[in-house]
Amino acid sequence: MFYNLPEQVFISVSIILPVVNETQLLEKTVEIIMDDCSEDIHEFVIVICDKTTPESLDVCSQLKNKYGERIKILKQTLPFLGGAMRDAFDYVSGSHVIMMASDMETPPDKVKDFISEAKKYPNVIVTGSRWIKGGGFEEYSPLKFLLNFVFQRFFSILYRTPLTDMTYGYRIFPSQLVKSIRWEELRHPFLFETLVKPLRLGVKVIEIPTKWKARDEGGSQNTFMRNFEYFRIGIKTLFYSRRQILK
Repeated sequence: MFYNLPEQVFISVSIILPVVNETQLLEKTVEIIMDDCSEDIHEFVIVICDKTTPESLDVCSQLKNKYGERIKILKQTLPFLGGAMRDAFDYVSGSHVIMMASDMETPPDKVKDFISEAKKYPNVIVTGSRWIKGGGFEEYSPLKFLLNFVFQRFFSILYRTPLTDMTYGYRIFPSQLVKSIRWEELRHPFLFETLVKPLRLGVKVIEIPTKWKARDEGGSQNTFMRNFEYFRIGIKTLFYSRRQILK
């Protein structure tokens, strides 16, 4: 199954930052990216929701005052993390889009590397991997480490791909690609969906090493048991036709 994505050219990138209770880490994330690669940034789409704290909203306003039109505040209409990302996918206007976190679990100093690869290979997905040389985990529980490894190996075999990290939600995509896919998930398994559906379409994916570090502020919105929901979308997508995946 192949999807003929028209030839892409990297022009600029939109960066999606979902925000619930992040404050200093959100501010630091934006500042690092702007210091490293301001000329390539079209916009930051900061996605807020009903649960976004007043403290976080204050930081969003400060960033808007500092960076002007490059900061877009989007109130999500679909629920949960996947819903926030789906709303933002429809909204972004850069040629490419980066999906990441606003709490430093996805290190912002790697954005310049994602952009560099997208400039060389504008038609592919570039995704972070914690499992290849140069990547890694900090403050990750031994049980989650083992389960993550088994999960990655299981689905890499199932999808016949050499990819080592299919669930880490730190990626750059051609914007036209994410706008053309029919997304389903609303919670964290959406991060997995954004890789398996393009894989089924025959889109090329390359990995770059990326470290993961547990967040220092706020709390995770994902519970341990919800990790098992990833299997549902992974198995379902294997049997989808091109028509079922595309809008």
